[in-house]
Amino acid sequence: MVDTDTRKRRGGGRAGAAARRGKAVIEQMPWRLPVNTDRPTEPLPPEGVEAIHDGAMRILEEIGVAFYNEEALALFREAGCSVDGEIVRMGRDWVMEMVAKAPREFTLTPRNPDRTLRIGGNVILFGNVSSPPNYWDMEIGRKVPGNREQCRNLLKLTQYFNCIHFAGGYPVEPVDIHASVRHLDVLYDKLTISDKVMHAYSLGKERVEDVMEMVRIAGGLSDEEFEATPRMYTNINSTSPLKHDHPMIDGCLRLARRGQAIVVTPFTLAGAMAPVTMAGAVAQSLAEALCAIALFQYVRPGIPCVIGTFTSNVDMKSGAPAFGTPEYMRATQMTGQMARFYGLPVRSSGVCAANVPDGQAMWETSNSLWAAVQSGTNMVYHAAGWLEGGLIASPEKFIMDCELLQQIQRYMEPATYATTPDDIALEAIRAVGNDGHFFGIQHTQDRYTTAFYQPFLSDWKNYEGWEAAGAIWTPERAHHLFKEIIGSFEAPEMDEGIREELADFVARRKAEGGAPTDF
Repeated sequence: MVDTDTRKRRGGGRAGAAARRGKAVIEQMPWRLPVNTDRPTEPLPPEGVEAIHDGAMRILEEIGVAFYNEEALALFREAGCSVDGEIVRMGRDWVMEMVAKAPREFTLTPRNPDRTLRIGGNVILFGNVSSPPNYWDMEIGRKVPGNREQCRNLLKLTQYFNCIHFAGGYPVEPVDIHASVRHLDVLYDKLTISDKVMHAYSLGKERVEDVMEMVRIAGGLSDEEFEATPRMYTNINSTSPLKHDHPMIDGCLRLARRGQAIVVTPFTLAGAMAPVTMAGAVAQSLAEALCAIALFQYVRPGIPCVIGTFTSNVDMKSGAPAFGTPEYMRATQMTGQMARFYGLPVRSSGVCAANVPDGQAMWETSNSLWAAVQSGTNMVYHAAGWLEGGLIASPEKFIMDCELLQQIQRYMEPATYATTPDDIALEAIRAVGNDGHFFGIQHTQDRYTTAFYQPFLSDWKNYEGWEAAGAIWTPERAHHLFKEIIGSFEAPEMDEGIREELADFVARRKAEGGAPTDF
């Protein structure tokens, strides 16, 4: 890995940058847990908060949510909730009592403790694209099903970029590996290519149990050490409207009993899977999330839980999902406001509906990411590499998004809004007076290398300079960087004994058949 402890600055021109960075492919910001210093955007007045809360509670009390999981239904009965077949209704007092048990902040500790994350408060963390079945890059030039090599390459980008803090699900689904053993191969790749916080899909007992065991092995932990503090997490989606399926609830219950973190993210598209009004869609989303979080707190009080938002709208002409829209931004802000009302950390996403890494992709993703900032989001899923509403992963888009993530991190640095006498710079202004310039004065010379954000991807040359340098468009520059990063990538260190134990576990579980499938 490139040493990024000391941040360098570009001194002018592409050649100058290359000379200054030596063997480093790019000059990126150091690893950090960004602190969101802005006050959150809260579009709801107090009566609006109360109205949405009351709507969510009335959904749970009067309409109910279907749980297609017998264990969950038995737990709800035990807790005194009304269970009618698969429909569960619960009183708001019980829901709020359970939700209040969840911590406002917690940590996630991966195999490299230097990559420990703090979830909650005013920390905002970014994760890679997760779960697209398809892949696109400029060399292939078309959408193709994902494979293991592409998945590995995106995991290398996940590890390489310091602005990516956690590894979500498969950055692209490697469909060349049979589904029964896919989780074993991909988790082996993830744990050996990256030392960042890991994710488990809650898709059946075997997958969840296997991933927990592999994370335990990779950390060199005993069962007691693994369960003593959260080491990993899962993210589940409700099946909107108002349903939770069997495997996702089952996976969460298994993780909860072993002390691991849970993110509950309803996928509500206004106009299709939720009311066409954003307040109605948010109220439904909250109801779907809160009933599951209440269940997990009933099973293990204090288990870390995050409430997620994935509320957007559909195109009312075609029914296609839309992302990065004004409605998406407002729903994200409202959910962040409601999450603070409930005392829960919040998750949102960096998403777009564009099919290739073009202008639409970046303005929609920028809207999504800035909505995450405005909402006080703590975990940003899909922050780099997402296309086509989550159906495509792209390395060029990944790198373009990381440029934007670094800009957000720079925006949050105190230097951008400091007001010390040195920052007010009255003496510098006095020295220049009415007819000089600031380029050559000492105040500027002392600060020029760190004064402003310097991009690794954006090209600030004028048109003639850009044309003379080959007229390379942004996605093509990103593609070249992708190839350089992959070509020079060095995996983080791992004890050989642990690597062998992981490989042996994968081989044994494959011999046992992995996870059952119907094909």
